[in-house]
Amino acid sequence: MAANKQMRPADRKSRNSTRMGSRNQPAESRAAILRAAAREFAESGIAGARTDTIAREAHVNKALIYYYFKDKENLYGAVLDYAFSGMRANVYQALDSNSPPRQKILAYAGAYFDFIASNPIYPKLMQREMMRAREGDSLHIDRLVKTYFQPIYGRVGQVLLEGIAQGEFRKVDPAHFIPSMLAVIVFYFSSAPVMRRIVRFNPLAPFRIAERRAAVLDFISAALFVPSAVPQGVRS
Repeated sequence: MAANKQMRPADRKSRNSTRMGSRNQPAESRAAILRAAAREFAESGIAGARTDTIAREAHVNKALIYYYFKDKENLYGAVLDYAFSGMRANVYQALDSNSPPRQKILAYAGAYFDFIASNPIYPKLMQREMMRAREGDSLHIDRLVKTYFQPIYGRVGQVLLEGIAQGEFRKVDPAHFIPSMLAVIVFYFSSAPVMRRIVRFNPLAPFRIAERRAAVLDFISAALFVPSAVPQGVRS
């Protein structure tokens, strides 16, 4: 009978591929959902994001999204944690080093730049969440501030104060210098579509990103370091 026919290899492969996002693969399934959801939320925001699209891009059944994350708002919060925990891990490696302040601040800026360059959708996520917070619609901003932003800000601020005390840095106000430093990094990526029309080249081409990274570190050095403290190779 037809029902007893042996399954062909191609049929087995197709059936296995549809079962890839099963509850028997929780780590892989959750990671795939988070990656797909990050792209969807970055492009469409939480209101416009569709779980059907997320499920299709993650190659999972839509029911699995609700099994792991309950609803779209919880999924959105998990995506934010997924993004900012990765950023925190990157910059902590630089901030936890025993390097002198000037090297530590450049390592921090470089680590933050590299993370954003490797995850270009994250500036969109950040911008959307900042807009929700400004309008009073964010359910996550207090947790994000307490878990990620405040601890990192405190560490970077301490590096700045140490550098000022040692005579390596100008007497800058961390409350102004830190957001200015971050803006120099993030704005380049968030404005890339417009910049492409202005400068007539792809600002996200690998060699352009490398040029931008060097320019960012040079800019920070010029704005922060006292002349005698500028390390060799950073000056223009």
